[in-house]
Amino acid sequence: MRTAYSVETVRNAERELMARLPEGALMQRAAAGLAAACARVLARVAGRVYGSRVVLLVGSGDNGGDALYAGARLARRGAGVTAVLLAPERAHGGGLTALRRAGGRVAEGGASGSAEELIARADLVLDGIVGIGGAGGLRKEAVPLADAAARSRAAVVAVDLPSGVDADTGRVRGDVVRADLTVTFGTHKPGLLIDPAREYAGSVRLVDIGLPLPGEAAELEALQHPDVARLLPVPAGESDKYRRGVVGIAAGSARYPGAAVLAVAGALRGGAGAVRYVGPAGDAVIARFPETLVSDQGPERAGRVQAWVVGPGAGDDAATVAQVLAAEVPVLIDADGLRLAEADAVRARTAPTLMTPHAGEAAALLGVGREEVEAARLASVRELAARYGATVLLKGSTTLVASAKGGPVRVNATGTSWLATAGSGDVLSGLAGSLLAAGLSAVDAGSVGAYLHGLAGRFAAAGAPAGAHDVAAAIPRAWRDVRGE
Repeated sequence: MRTAYSVETVRNAERELMARLPEGALMQRAAAGLAAACARVLARVAGRVYGSRVVLLVGSGDNGGDALYAGARLARRGAGVTAVLLAPERAHGGGLTALRRAGGRVAEGGASGSAEELIARADLVLDGIVGIGGAGGLRKEAVPLADAAARSRAAVVAVDLPSGVDADTGRVRGDVVRADLTVTFGTHKPGLLIDPAREYAGSVRLVDIGLPLPGEAAELEALQHPDVARLLPVPAGESDKYRRGVVGIAAGSARYPGAAVLAVAGALRGGAGAVRYVGPAGDAVIARFPETLVSDQGPERAGRVQAWVVGPGAGDDAATVAQVLAAEVPVLIDADGLRLAEADAVRARTAPTLMTPHAGEAAALLGVGREEVEAARLASVRELAARYGATVLLKGSTTLVASAKGGPVRVNATGTSWLATAGSGDVLSGLAGSLLAAGLSAVDAGSVGAYLHGLAGRFAAAGAPAGAHDVAAAIPRAWRDVRGE
């Protein structure tokens, strides 16, 4: 599992470690890992380190020192390294001395035309402008350098995180550096895992520098294949459909029968033993999935279920939503259900509740503009979870899952932009609802469901358009991939 920590926690851990190490040792650890990553990039883009051209963009903080020491290591391997100093009087003295002794050059003057020409000819640009304490976008003098790096053919490597993004929140407020690779030290920072900042980080490589980080202080968690494999419900020899879990799907309408079909499709592949469907799209559901248990009696008389999914394609059926919310089993609320559910009824529930809005639906629930949710996804998902007393899965290019009880927010990035297709969210609802019925907690059901759904989207699309039904059909492949089968 990958974890991410706040800037304050990282700073405290750095101070604790530096107190036990010789002066400068921690920066040398970071620089060594950074230089090694840059050497691998140069081998790919230039064919070698010796004779390659490297430009360091150096600010006044420790990130600038990391860049200078890494540049010195590359220079000793024969790279032509030039440092562009944005604040010459505040550049790291030890790093500058090391670079010059290794044969590197220093070009003062920041965003001068000569600096931009250097960048245009570079094989690699190392972004050490601003560290993890920066926020609010790049300063004016750094913008032309970032623009030149974006226009160049050079590989752009960011030191710890791209300069200008907010490390703690993932917000982007102004101009930032767009990296091909970010080499981060000690731990991931939230901004490297959450959009919109994640979009600017490129690939992320973690360099272990020995930070003593307390597990309980993590801000984010990102599940990996082994984590998901441990959580997947696997039937035992004596299992029957009730031991595996029965999920109820209250979805669809005369106008949107497809939402019911797609939610059932996701649920059938989510690990539960059976799927009960309640709603006006029973004929469409049974025609596509004859194994579904279809009822026209309403949720209260549908029979035994261990979790409900309500809302996809429900139109204005507030009565069904209210009946499902009154059930004493876990409930997943999606789509129209989010609009129809009474906030007090959600808060009054004692069984687990999982809400699954996209940014527009989250904005409506919070009473803010969609752009505000998209700019501050971490704050938005936490606010929704606290306000409704529920676990909230905020959909997007990076899906976030937050518990009303607090703790680390789960982040998932297995998805693909091809998942932005009608009905994809209905499949996710059925899948996650089935995991709830199989006994997973709301946080686990949401994060495992998002993980499998994202993988299925990748398998279904494979670089080409795919429909929601293709995503549902690919869930078993994602399941097997996670389990290594």
